[in-house]
Amino acid sequence: MRAMLALDQGTTSSRAILFDRQGNIIAVAQREFQQFYPQGGWVEHDAEEIWHSQLAVARQVMQDGGIAANEVAAIGIANQRETTVVWNRATGKPIHRAIVWQDRRTADFCDALRMQGHAPLITERTGLVIDPYFAGTKLRWILAEVPGALELAQRGELAFGTIDSWLLWNLTSGRLHITDISNASRTMLMNLETGQWDDALLRLLEIPASVLPEIHCTSERYGESDPHLLGEAIPLGAAAGDQQAALFGQNCTRHGMAKNTYGTGCFMLMNTGDQTSRSSRKLLNSVAWRIDQKTQYALEGSVFIAGAAVQWLRDGLGLIETSAEVEDLAGQVPDTDGVYLVPAFAGLGAPHWDAYARGTVVGITRGTTKAHLARAALEGIAFQVADVLTAMEEDTGVPIAELRVDGGAAANNLLMQFQADILQVPVVRPQVIETTALGAAFLAGLAVGFWDSLEQIESIWKAERIFHPRMPAQQARMRRARWQEALQRSRAWESPAK
Repeated sequence: MRAMLALDQGTTSSRAILFDRQGNIIAVAQREFQQFYPQGGWVEHDAEEIWHSQLAVARQVMQDGGIAANEVAAIGIANQRETTVVWNRATGKPIHRAIVWQDRRTADFCDALRMQGHAPLITERTGLVIDPYFAGTKLRWILAEVPGALELAQRGELAFGTIDSWLLWNLTSGRLHITDISNASRTMLMNLETGQWDDALLRLLEIPASVLPEIHCTSERYGESDPHLLGEAIPLGAAAGDQQAALFGQNCTRHGMAKNTYGTGCFMLMNTGDQTSRSSRKLLNSVAWRIDQKTQYALEGSVFIAGAAVQWLRDGLGLIETSAEVEDLAGQVPDTDGVYLVPAFAGLGAPHWDAYARGTVVGITRGTTKAHLARAALEGIAFQVADVLTAMEEDTGVPIAELRVDGGAAANNLLMQFQADILQVPVVRPQVIETTALGAAFLAGLAVGFWDSLEQIESIWKAERIFHPRMPAQQARMRRARWQEALQRSRAWESPAK
């Protein structure tokens, strides 16, 4: 066997990547698909378009890489999490467009759950907070709002799944209706302690158990793809939510290791070992993965605006023409000259959780230039990441030794150096930045013996650059204290009381 095939099904595109035994990329194929916004705050996908786009890039990457189906050891899936699909078991057709993780249509229902006092139960059982983000309330909405859906579900004629389940169903022509435990832990329906669907939560959300997929390990030989799809049957060896896959792809396999993905927002995950770590800072508990029936957990914090702050400099202010130019612009000045930019354009995420915060720039003087603003925007990203990491350390009592990074903005050397400075720990950027797909490949490869052990995978992973702190610790503490002052000025700006 020459290669592993990773299917990286994302929010705006489907990708397929072939990796060799050294974890090097053989070929990549990508195809975007349509986004639907039927109402304000609603986001939908055509699940059939997702499937067809994913199948098309899988075929394309094998052709481009010169890899035949009988040379592919297994397929691993990494998927956008929480996005919800419900389909008819007999026809295989969705009964409604997929409701995307970003969708907010169930906000009122979530408010009602909180007002009825269900928040402690849900957090205790699932490790999550009540929010439209998660799949459970999306599934409830489809069953309640699509005519006849609840009755069909009660008769066992409908199937629910997140995108991993939808892809596995189609890859096996309807033979498998399963999910992996990392994706199941993001539904608000799974008991984090037992790793099974929770009857009390199903009753609360009025969801028939018959629609749910079986929960399986993250790394496991699930079955084989239908031979007519890719030329021959290929083993299906793994499925994982994209952020958990990235955690594994970064080889954060030991307690206390953490990674941060810099995208439109930031997703930070810390491996908490074989124990859940209940958060007092409203961080989320999820399953990281389950391998050989052994479960590891992760603590997660999300920053809403990261790369989007750079996009605002480009599209909103016109200070740069491309996002890549921000590093050169910010590098024209040695510091921000006291300017702080709090990018709370959509409120503040973890650990602050202030939906009424708004973007704020403080410290402007007559000498402030666009270079200072650019540098303050980058620093604002790093300060937010530092806030999340500090919350994780306080929750777990485990100081991190380094932060592994990936995502588009991880290529920005100025940002990565400042991140190391403000955290006072090394920031490590890997050689292969496609960590989500690499994690899916690693997990599937373990299931079929393409790689023998975690130790072998760890020997494959290599750093491209390590950013060591240069800023004195006292200065870093002063900068973070000043950031907290700026942060307070952004809080509750849109509060109903005002």
